[in-house]
Amino acid sequence: MTEAPAAATDAPLPRIAAPSPDETEASAEASPDGPPAPPAAVRQGDPSPDAVLVRRTLTEIAPVADRVTSYFYALLFIGSPGLREMFPAAMDTQRDRLLKALLTAAEHLDNTRVLTEYLQNLGRGHRKYGTRPEHYPAVGEALIGALARYAESVWDAETEAAWVRTYTTISQIMIDAAAENEAQAPAWWQAEVVSHDLRTRDIAVVTLRPDQPYPFLAGQYTTLETPWWPRIWRHYSFASAPRPDGLLSLHVKAVPAGWVSNALVHRARPGDVLRLGPPAGSMTVDHSTDNGLLCLGGGTGIAPIKALVEDVAEHGDRRPVEVFYGARNGHDLYDIDTMLRLQQTFPWLSVRPVTEDQGRLPDAVCRYGPWAEYDAYLSGPLGMIRSGVDALKGAGIPTDRIRHDYVSELVASA
Repeated sequence: MTEAPAAATDAPLPRIAAPSPDETEASAEASPDGPPAPPAAVRQGDPSPDAVLVRRTLTEIAPVADRVTSYFYALLFIGSPGLREMFPAAMDTQRDRLLKALLTAAEHLDNTRVLTEYLQNLGRGHRKYGTRPEHYPAVGEALIGALARYAESVWDAETEAAWVRTYTTISQIMIDAAAENEAQAPAWWQAEVVSHDLRTRDIAVVTLRPDQPYPFLAGQYTTLETPWWPRIWRHYSFASAPRPDGLLSLHVKAVPAGWVSNALVHRARPGDVLRLGPPAGSMTVDHSTDNGLLCLGGGTGIAPIKALVEDVAEHGDRRPVEVFYGARNGHDLYDIDTMLRLQQTFPWLSVRPVTEDQGRLPDAVCRYGPWAEYDAYLSGPLGMIRSGVDALKGAGIPTDRIRHDYVSELVASA
């Protein structure tokens, strides 16, 4: 995964009013390890009255989203100046992430399962910022103030009440998930760089040793903070299944103006210590089925695909795994030797490199098949994910068997 495909906002997202004990107990639900990529098609039936009002507000503020976000932060930091230290010094790196999270939550307001999984992941991830339950009312008040200011033409008492109920629900799910996670895992892990392999001038394989066991599943990702850019967190997929020695490998591509990615590729050296947030992501293998796996990895998106292949091998599966590895040119297929060695080792694995002169990666996939009996996994740039999902649906793969970790519209940021 290249820098910053985020499945969650990097701004703390707290709530309006303290819940009663009954609300706290009732809202606690079991959670999977990460949010699915919620398809719009899963929403069924007529929207609830609150959902109608919330979406109407979001439609109204969409053309002025930047101003809404700036006004929200102004209200938050004026009202609660102590919260400013929880955010990066350069706020422009995350200006729209809170709004993106709210748009995703609003879009799936009537789908309890999808919304709950998404928000539980946010709640667990926000522990690394130092977010506490007492922070939520201030953020909720700033949110309501910003919406009332910029959705003035549709804002009334009924709409405000709908947003209060919605935000209270959102924040309570996050609070409960964080509290449950606090009893099971640290808020973050320290991880020492033990090797740094520069594969190309802008791609490095970074291997880390966490200070304590780091439980994750093949196909998941972590959030990472470097000592050079405090409070700036970016998302990277693990490039292997869990290893007996506990080491973690990440594939990092330095993107233009990417603070974290450039630091990891060009500055990090063995002995440097990074911080890792909790693992997340739903792009994991379902070992209860014998469906084949169709995997599309673009650029450093091959990292979690490699992890999935290792996971299938470790479980002793013999189902077919078809990997399409896309890059601009042969030089950018930086991990092709590793993938071809895996292909030689496992007869059920097929690896096909695809460069731009052969056409788009999703189009190349559709020249093979049929794929109707496969589970599909996509990892890479957002554009590839979008076109890949469309192509795979056209090839007969049901939406619920197409997996990736782009929630709503994930924005690649520096």
